[in-house]
Amino acid sequence: MNSLIQLDLVQLSWALGMMAVAIGLSAWQKLGLEGSLAIATFRTVVQLLAVGYVLSFVFELRDPWSVLAVVLVMLTIAAVVARNRISKKVPNLLPMVGGSIFVGAALTLAYTNLVVIRPETWYEPQYVIPLAGILLGNAMNAAAVAGERFVSTLNNSQLEIETHLSLGAKPSQAIAQYRRDAIKAGLIPTINSMMVVGVVTLPGIITGQILSGVSPFDAALYQILIMFMLAIATLITTLLTIQGIYRQFFNQAAQLVLH
Repeated sequence: MNSLIQLDLVQLSWALGMMAVAIGLSAWQKLGLEGSLAIATFRTVVQLLAVGYVLSFVFELRDPWSVLAVVLVMLTIAAVVARNRISKKVPNLLPMVGGSIFVGAALTLAYTNLVVIRPETWYEPQYVIPLAGILLGNAMNAAAVAGERFVSTLNNSQLEIETHLSLGAKPSQAIAQYRRDAIKAGLIPTINSMMVVGVVTLPGIITGQILSGVSPFDAALYQILIMFMLAIATLITTLLTIQGIYRQFFNQAAQLVLH
């Protein structure tokens, strides 16, 4: 396998030409996306350069506390983003979503590290940071999709839910279908990706490994592992998120409380 071709600033400046073309096309077609594309381009460059610099330092340091600090920052951002997408009116949603994402990602990462990969040290940044980033990002999206769907459905189904309650149904029975639909919605992107991975799409991990010179077969094995990790992590996260939201919508008297 050939070694990775290193990109320099000159080559990256030429890469910016693609975004210049995109902005030009937006202006030509009067789409009004020029500002958004320019801001997105700027943020992409700044954020990824900053992350690259920080992670280079962490990788050289190889200290468990620095690795955990990076993961904690990613977890905090993921929790805030997911909470904002779901709702800002549901009480205690931030710690609830943050805890759900943490449990889903932590259990999956711990199993992968201890049982599957088994690196020399559990905090090996080469494995912990990229795998944690992938898990947190997908768990965040799953929690946001499922949570937003669940909150919206509960708020829009007051009459139906209260009818079930008045007929003697428990709160869990009254919202059972809404719960299932929300969890399925959160899992659909992951399941769809698993259905077509390698056939229609080549995900970032396998693409990055192939570009870096890793054997395509070895890269495929890692991608299989990652897809399985995403499936269990997103399922655990959505289950816990929906359960937490459910508890906020019913009081101790089993009455529906809208938010």
